[in-house]
Amino acid sequence: MSISVLGSGAFGTSLAISLAGNGPVMLWSRDADQAQQMQDNRENAQRLPGVALPAEITVTPDIQLAAKSDVLLVAVPMQKLRGALQQHASVLAGKTLVACCKGIELSSGLGPISVIRQTISDAHPALLTGPSFADDIARGLPTALTLACADEALSLTLQHDLTTANLRLYRTTDVVGAELGGALKNVMAIGCGAAIGAGLGDSARAALMTRGFAEMQRFALMRGARPDTLMGLSGLGDLVLTCSSELSRNYRFGLSLGQSRTFDSHTTVEGVATARAMTVIATAEGLDMPISTTVADLSHGAYSVGQAIQTLLNRPLKEE
Repeated sequence: MSISVLGSGAFGTSLAISLAGNGPVMLWSRDADQAQQMQDNRENAQRLPGVALPAEITVTPDIQLAAKSDVLLVAVPMQKLRGALQQHASVLAGKTLVACCKGIELSSGLGPISVIRQTISDAHPALLTGPSFADDIARGLPTALTLACADEALSLTLQHDLTTANLRLYRTTDVVGAELGGALKNVMAIGCGAAIGAGLGDSARAALMTRGFAEMQRFALMRGARPDTLMGLSGLGDLVLTCSSELSRNYRFGLSLGQSRTFDSHTTVEGVATARAMTVIATAEGLDMPISTTVADLSHGAYSVGQAIQTLLNRPLKEE
């Protein structure tokens, strides 16, 4: 089975590097100059400096060439997914598209598989998600991921073809649970980063992770997810990783909020848009999501960290 990765950011490049251990991989970059530099220099100097691209990777700016592969891994940010699919809809029609992004689309409240279905109706969608940092994957460090696909036969094929020496894949047909686990943990990571940045300590972070996970479960169950999915790699596993490492962009963004520092505006922080989308949906459904709502307000400057802390601490006492 031939494989292309659409998107030459850090995560897309790292997936291409890992998959190259199985055979030839095509890596598509929308920037022709970047594609040529990566192809010539065998390095993504902008996103993954110091990591060599294996000879099995061909970097191209030609979307029609890349789309000839049997399986296309779509590694673009969640809020740009729909636009990318619409732009290249004619060449992506009928293809197997594996989304490799995490989040909820702000304009629609949908996850990546739902966006694929809505945008390219005859595509065969799947989702690759779970605890994973691009740098770890690119350097050959091991992790386990969730492959979510409603089509059991396709899921089995993809699991076999996308498993690599350092990526172990587990299947699920619960695409809603996998989508939401990967999306909502970014919101909690912002909150945990803010707590640590403000000097509140590891105990506060542990409390936020635990109560945040309860919110993730409430929200996911309301949307039709299975409870066991959130307990797996795409939920709890990703939450633990993202809330405890500065390799997480969402966690680093939270740190900057807690420390009153400016954050790089060019860095994608999916949890900001997801928190807003999540809050809108929860309000409409009458769902109590205090941490998510507070993170949304904090991220957009409606609260200071001190005000956010008081808002959460002053909530009515209740059973766990």
